[in-house]
Amino acid sequence: MTAIATPGVAGMPARRSIRTRLTAHRAGSWFAASLLLLVALIALFAPVLAPHDPLQPIGIPLQPPGSEGFLLGSDSVGRDILSRVLYGLRASWFSAMVVIGFGLIFGGLIGVIAGSTGGWLDSTLMRVTDGFLALPAPVIAIAVCAALGPGLSHTLIAVCIVWWPLYARVIRGEIRSLAARPHVEAARLSGAGRFRVAHRHLLPGAIPSAVVCASLDVGALVLTLAGLSFLGLGQPAPAPELGADTARNLSYLLQSWWVPVMPGLAVMVLAIVGNIAGDGVRTLVDER
Repeated sequence: MTAIATPGVAGMPARRSIRTRLTAHRAGSWFAASLLLLVALIALFAPVLAPHDPLQPIGIPLQPPGSEGFLLGSDSVGRDILSRVLYGLRASWFSAMVVIGFGLIFGGLIGVIAGSTGGWLDSTLMRVTDGFLALPAPVIAIAVCAALGPGLSHTLIAVCIVWWPLYARVIRGEIRSLAARPHVEAARLSGAGRFRVAHRHLLPGAIPSAVVCASLDVGALVLTLAGLSFLGLGQPAPAPELGADTARNLSYLLQSWWVPVMPGLAVMVLAIVGNIAGDGVRTLVDER
């Protein structure tokens, strides 16, 4: 006789397969988010992890990777490339965090005000936001540095000017979506003021989207800041910066490739880790 499979028995492997895939996907998301934490710890403890002073020559110039005392080699004046890469990663990471923090605070404030009030104020703030969104970051950075002089702080000011509108747009859209929810309408009907509704019922619901946006921005900001320092708009020499170190040592590409390649490789790795971690954080927030 031919055995007839019941729906319950036949469905068990499928359900188990779905559960297995979800568990594996969640584990991958946690791993991706852990990469972001690892990079943050490396940036925070760069002075402890760096084997040498990144500004002081300590040996023979242009030593290849793996030489005694130089895991990643030495540059044209005998400085340790590993130490400079770690300090450069620290500068890139904290610069990105400054821009993201400003975007979350200032852009989030604009988004909450626009989304919770509506009307002419919402339209005015969004038109101003769209105007800033149209500004190209490199051109604004060059203009600001031409007016104020080159330097990391001036570059950060320029990038902050053109980066906050994205957060304002995202948070405003989330606030407008939440404003139509039944629990927000119930809060208004119960007599809650506009500030209380925004603070207690709208802002908490917009935080996950802001976190996702910030985590996805890490990789893009690292590339943007590295590109601007590559153009000479960052800290002046001999400060360790990944983009600037790559640009200053391009003349050694053929004879001592590790001098410009190692900082550029660090930028690539940092950007890839930022993108992977951003996707992982987005998955975790969406599941929650």
